[in-house]
Amino acid sequence: MSVPTVRMRLRNLLDRNLLKIVGLLNLTERPELISAIVGINAQGRGRARELAQRICELPFVNSASVVTGRFDIIVDVTVAGDVADLYRVTSELIPGAGEPGEVVRSETFVVMASCNKWVSLPEGCWSDESKRDETGRHETGRKEMP
Repeated sequence: MSVPTVRMRLRNLLDRNLLKIVGLLNLTERPELISAIVGINAQGRGRARELAQRICELPFVNSASVVTGRFDIIVDVTVAGDVADLYRVTSELIPGAGEPGEVVRSETFVVMASCNKWVSLPEGCWSDESKRDETGRHETGRKEMP
């Protein structure tokens, strides 16, 4: 295959949103990053996908998936900071993505060790949204909620 053909096919896959090229970090090599999985029970009567979409647009969120099992949505979160930053994400940002009462319950699982866990840093981890305040603590990069 010629280089122009490969380039055209690659561009086509990128344009159709079927392929994304990103750099990934190995979480086991980055102890300053905190990874967590958040299970969410939602009351939305068939609107779990809409809630997951709003959640995945939040800072520090890698992905939000509608799943089967005891939770309705599973959220993969990475924060660069301390547990207080994770707490703000799970207690303020994620519930704030839903209508009042839509996020009924959540349970957070902090990843203590992982094997082959590579992540693309979500918005908020290494951008202007993750700045330290005057006390030296990280501020969560909160976006305005509707």
